Amino acid sequence: MNQVVIAACIVMGVLASSAAAAQDYRKGDLYVRDPWTRATPPGAKNAAGYLEIRNSGKAPDRLVGASTPNAERVELHTMVHEGDVMRMREVQKFEVPAGQRITLRPGGQHLMIVGLKKPLAMDEHIPLRLRFERAGEIQVELRVQSADSRKPQH
Repeated sequence: MNQVVIAACIVMGVLASSAAAAQDYRKGDLYVRDPWTRATPPGAKNAAGYLEIRNSGKAPDRLVGASTPNAERVELHTMVHEGDVMRMREVQKFEVPAGQRITLRPGGQHLMIVGLKKPLAMDEHIPLRLRFERAGEIQVELRVQSADSRKPQH
């Protein structure tokens, strides 16, 4: 009997840890998936944050801001072509259409974490508060991955 209980506890622990590793967050109709960032070198003042936002509702929402205690501020950025050059531009919001998703990723829309208080080290978890126009605030954690990461790693 004890072996069965121990085996069940192990299975439950594995399931719980894999769910936590996926780093998915939900509030109302919004589902935030795989928030991550990259490790930064010593002296770096900025970093970028990435994640996916799904809206399963019938009404659109907007990401209108973000903050973290690990930096002075967090800005919403997009990339735009100016001639042959790609440039970052700060925007006031990211639209999250009803029944759709948006993905913040390298080379596209992203969160610019400005004025880091210390470098980001691999495997750290950085608290991040997302502010939505309709859903309100969602507290997530950015998982710090290797400096050369191109996509979220589980």
